[in-house]
Amino acid sequence: MHALARLSPEIRQYLLVTGNYWAFTLTDGALRMLVVLHFHSLGYTPLQIAALFLFYEIFGVVTNLVGGYLGARLGLNRTMNIGLGLQVLALLMLTVPAAWLTVPWVMVAQALSGIAKDLNKMSAKSSIKLLVPDSQQGTLYKWVAILTGSKNALKGVGFFLGGALLAVLGFTGAVLAMAAALALIWLASLVLLKKDLGKAKAKPKFRDMLSKSRAINILSAARLFLFGARDVWFVVALPVYLSSVFGWDFWLVGGFLAAWVIGYGIVQSFAPRITGKQNGQVPDGRAAFVWATLLAGLPALIALGLGTGWSAQVVLLGGLMLFGVLFAVNSSLHSYLIVSYAKEDGVSLDVGFYYMSNALGRLIGTLLSGWVFQAYGLEACLWVSSAFVLAAALISIALPRHRDTARQA
Repeated sequence: MHALARLSPEIRQYLLVTGNYWAFTLTDGALRMLVVLHFHSLGYTPLQIAALFLFYEIFGVVTNLVGGYLGARLGLNRTMNIGLGLQVLALLMLTVPAAWLTVPWVMVAQALSGIAKDLNKMSAKSSIKLLVPDSQQGTLYKWVAILTGSKNALKGVGFFLGGALLAVLGFTGAVLAMAAALALIWLASLVLLKKDLGKAKAKPKFRDMLSKSRAINILSAARLFLFGARDVWFVVALPVYLSSVFGWDFWLVGGFLAAWVIGYGIVQSFAPRITGKQNGQVPDGRAAFVWATLLAGLPALIALGLGTGWSAQVVLLGGLMLFGVLFAVNSSLHSYLIVSYAKEDGVSLDVGFYYMSNALGRLIGTLLSGWVFQAYGLEACLWVSSAFVLAAALISIALPRHRDTARQA
């Protein structure tokens, strides 16, 4: 505690924001795996499971747009704490007797969870912009990469936690345990998080929710296709395929997907080194285009490999590892670019608009993951994924380069 007191106020706030984000992410990842595996075991079809997340993604789209506005008016500390509180409520909604766990009830609980997740993420990402001087872009890139990478690593731990808790405590016990733990984090955050962090000096108007920046609009469109490309096969199709085709149990599905996301998060944390920051470089639009192009053909190659009669486990699991590395670098680049492009006063408006596109991509990917997998199989999901990444790469051509930024200065 004494060592914490000696840290600068900015570092202390960064640690608090990151700690809140970590705690939330654990419950979010665990809940996702709990819902997929529990309702698959009850005989729900892939499309029905995807429908359970429909409100989660729809309300994520709305929340990012409105949440950026609320963060600029109320302060990011308040939007982050509202997110934590709503997640506790969403978890408690799922502790009702099994007979009450109808599809509409679960969809409403997932809607609250979607609102909570995106309020929390928007608040955390926006806060970093305010804690690092604008002249220190390399430091900003490093801090964003650490926050994003550690979050995704913990989301992977959450996947494993969800599978493990389901096997040990059952669905209701697992959800209740997570609600109790997160409630304690929420109470601590209410006391410790700095008041008025991120509140805009000039009160934003409601129309300011829509970004006026060409760079942010282009990056948001690329983000939509990038995350649609991941979720079109990862959200529903992959865990159901591993369970039904490979015959894996809850522990193995949860453990494998946890390891994948943990590795993905670790790569994100080291993305600045991979993309050349050690040589004094920070990424621009050209880097986003190059890395998206490298990723674009990989899902199609996995689909071709599955259709050739080769070992499905070698092709799918090996391809998934490589996909994770390349996707992690792409995601980390985007996360840095949005924070870099965003204006400091009312930063949450720009970040919220960008993550609205992110949530819309997840929504499209989630729906397609259930429908395409049920109708055409995993290989079709992979072909759609490749097409989406290619679209993200082509859109990224229009992103600003360093020389463009210098001319505008």
